[in-house]
Amino acid sequence: MPSDATASPDPGELDDSALEAAQDALHDARSRLIEVPAEYVVANHVMGLYELAAIHLSNKPPSLPQAALAIDAVGCLVEGLGDRLGPDAETLRTALANIRLAFVQIKGKPSG
Repeated sequence: MPSDATASPDPGELDDSALEAAQDALHDARSRLIEVPAEYVVANHVMGLYELAAIHLSNKPPSLPQAALAIDAVGCLVEGLGDRLGPDAETLRTALANIRLAFVQIKGKPSG
């Protein structure tokens, strides 16, 4: 059978130094993340979902079902967690209201 140069290596074929380097990098990332308050990490993920919704709304034509899913996810987090999101809670509530308004406006536009 011909060899595929683009195929991923079998994990058993990775040399020990590459595996150790990957494990060290993962450990370093986890160590840095544990120092960040959870509300900042969650708020960052909320904004990622917000951006996902905006991308789907700005698509030509807009992908309303995909945008709605992302907006609903933002809503679940922002409304469900409320002030537990910390100092960014009000900003996230405003962002949610804005993306919902944009969805309604785009949905109401005639196609074509």
